[in-house]
Amino acid sequence: MENAKKMKWYTLAFMAFSTVWGFGNVLNGFVYFNGIQVIFSWILMFALYFVPYALMVGELGSAFKNEGGGVSSWVRKTISPKVAYYAGWTYWACHVTYIASKGSGGLKALSWMVFQNGTTYDKFPTLAVQLATLAVLLFFCWVASRGLNPLKKLATLAGTSMFVMSILYILMMFAAPVINPNAEYVSMDISMKSLVPQFNLAYFSSLSILVFAVGGCEKISPYVNKVENPSKGFPKGMIALAIMVMVCAILGTISMGMMFDPAVINESQESFNHYVSNGSYLAFQKLGEYYGVGNLLMIIYAACNAIGQFSTLVLSIDAPLRMLLDNEDSRQFIPSALLKKNKYGAYVNGIKMVVVLSGSIILIQSLVPGAASVLTQLNKLNSVTMPLRYLWVFAAYIALRMSLNKFNPDYKFTKNQGLALTAGVWCFFVTAICSVMGMYVKGDLFSTLLNIITPFVLTALGLILPIIKKKEG
Repeated sequence: MENAKKMKWYTLAFMAFSTVWGFGNVLNGFVYFNGIQVIFSWILMFALYFVPYALMVGELGSAFKNEGGGVSSWVRKTISPKVAYYAGWTYWACHVTYIASKGSGGLKALSWMVFQNGTTYDKFPTLAVQLATLAVLLFFCWVASRGLNPLKKLATLAGTSMFVMSILYILMMFAAPVINPNAEYVSMDISMKSLVPQFNLAYFSSLSILVFAVGGCEKISPYVNKVENPSKGFPKGMIALAIMVMVCAILGTISMGMMFDPAVINESQESFNHYVSNGSYLAFQKLGEYYGVGNLLMIIYAACNAIGQFSTLVLSIDAPLRMLLDNEDSRQFIPSALLKKNKYGAYVNGIKMVVVLSGSIILIQSLVPGAASVLTQLNKLNSVTMPLRYLWVFAAYIALRMSLNKFNPDYKFTKNQGLALTAGVWCFFVTAICSVMGMYVKGDLFSTLLNIITPFVLTALGLILPIIKKKEG
């Protein structure tokens, strides 16, 4: 009877797929890795990183099935409460740059809906765009401080519609040459020579983009023990997830290869920035042209994206902050001023800290020439900071495997202890190296410094708070 209530492995795979994957991942891979050359890198990333990562998450979720705190609770159980505070802090701190990018992304989507092109927004003075972005941040921080979260359902709806649009894009693009054979398509060179990338500094400094794209599957860890026969069902679901993501990445890349010429994207830094910030809209705009519906598909995509960006913004202000400050183990290391709540139950001083930190990033970028450059910079900054939270997943996994006599997960990634520890250390190493190398931006000292200073400042702040708390007591 109980088994009837449990989900099938393929249900888990589809649920995880819509959580992990997005259309922006296809675009970023295509733009940063010279078009269809990214296929080689996607295959390597899935085989050597994503599959072991997902299976390790399954083992951690199985070992701590009754823990609701995710990564922080895994670290608390396997290492210590203080280290768990640092894990929770990292998860929150990573969202500081993410929050700064969501306002910009939302305004960009609105501009495509109104002006139906990418150049109008990109020509606005950077200072004016950044002040508008700051105003958006302040408004949604006010929404969060009122204890209101009216956008949760909208976020789910936008996420689902974006997922549908991503699949629709691939299907419609493959059908386009049959339906409209006279349209202009790019001729792709699919020889082995053209598919293997050049392994230079630019290549390795962009790998953080792919790590960022495939990360985040720890969000589905609470469902490990809700799957039929977890020891077999969960790995089946994760392997199915990896196959679906890989197929979508490859087919999405080929679809883009039929539309965009990498030589045009890479002809100048201005052109590159234009495609990073506008590529997804340009893709749907071209798709609409192929099908003779004008800008309709692009407007639908822009509307879904605008709702998604703004709803994710308010959720990112509220949820990670609550995860950090609601946790009893973390509270002992956090100054009492940050734990202050208003009459709506919102952590007001915590929200003020978000305003100061995310607002600083927004205002610093008013010095950047061009709105498209800002979005490119934020894209790279997120790819450097967000994967840092995955390091705690691998640290917890290594600690779990070193204490198997204490914990007994129903599902194990592998019974071989040496292989398990090697996989944990390997994924930790890959994440750390890709994040560090991703800090370098060729020919852009400002972006490089921002990528280095931001994680440093956020880490230092996380180290200072327990010292302030100790002085209070």
